[in-house]
Amino acid sequence: MKEEKQILVTSPLLPPLEEFIPYLEDIWNRKWITNNGEYHQELEKRLCEYLKVDYISIFTNGTLPLMTALQALRITGEVITTPYSFVATTHSLWWNGIKPVFVDIDPKTLNLDPNKIEAAITPKTTAIMPVHVYGNPCDIKAIQDVADKYGLRIIYDAAHAFGVQENGKSILEAGDISTLSFHATKTYNTIEGGALICKDSKTKQRIDYLKNFGFAGEIEVVAPGINGKIDEIRSAYGILNLKYVDGAIEKRRTIAQRYREALKNVEGITYMNDFPNVRHNYSYFPIFVDESSYGISRDALYEKMKEENIYGRRYFYPLITDFSTYRGLDSAKKENLPIANKVASSVICLPIHPDLTSSDVEKVINCIVKWKSH
Repeated sequence: MKEEKQILVTSPLLPPLEEFIPYLEDIWNRKWITNNGEYHQELEKRLCEYLKVDYISIFTNGTLPLMTALQALRITGEVITTPYSFVATTHSLWWNGIKPVFVDIDPKTLNLDPNKIEAAITPKTTAIMPVHVYGNPCDIKAIQDVADKYGLRIIYDAAHAFGVQENGKSILEAGDISTLSFHATKTYNTIEGGALICKDSKTKQRIDYLKNFGFAGEIEVVAPGINGKIDEIRSAYGILNLKYVDGAIEKRRTIAQRYREALKNVEGITYMNDFPNVRHNYSYFPIFVDESSYGISRDALYEKMKEENIYGRRYFYPLITDFSTYRGLDSAKKENLPIANKVASSVICLPIHPDLTSSDVEKVINCIVKWKSH
């Protein structure tokens, strides 16, 4: 008996193997497989062109850029951030000896609420670390206004926001530094990988020192750096994947459009629409389940979907503030974060990736519609 197909929340964008082999042969012939090789340099150049940014430094994963950004800007003390994100956001602060201070999210964008930031600022606050959740832009101007008023730096966790533009401009240019993830689950991937986007050559140079043990030459170390370098194999893979990412984004857009069309009249199910003047990358398609009007809870629907081999993700659940590492902080108290807690308890990200067939998408839709009728 043939096993039923699993419909997964995501699937990696893989370049054609036959196109990748010549890159591998070239790497094998040159025997230069890491340490700022030719493909590493080429990928940085091509990413600058694609993303419309001036300075980028690529890394071996998406967490190290967050950690390095804090070092590059010499951030200390307290940093205001969101509880509604992946734990890497806040772990980067913890690893740098910085105290995260959580504020609630905006109910429409699910990003850090700019109106809540000012009340959380103390004499120890040095920076703000917002997240472009699901790749949807934060209120960049409002956050910048607060930062300017109090002399704070801004590091944007843009892990989900590859290629996202607002009013024709890359959102990666917002703040002082932005970070990207190129993990296999992302719209664009280098298997594992990430990047830092900064504003000037001096900061780019410091970042490059920090990701290579602090070396500024053969015998000179200028900072206590780490090893964050990406290798030639994944750099070549990333160069090749840039050829296919626009097609992948278009397929994701079509799927998102179909979900919205099919679910708009399902009582108890809501979702996010495109933001005005934004070029989205459709990284995720979250829905939100209102148990009182839908009829069953978010967790019940999540389990029913799994029974039909549909694997969504409750993303982000639990909140970062629910984990033992952060639970004891005053800013982590549930009463301080009512919107984030409500969203986390109702969200399911539906499968969305270029490998989904139209019948896969219809199966997901039918499952949601069916359990409403039950």
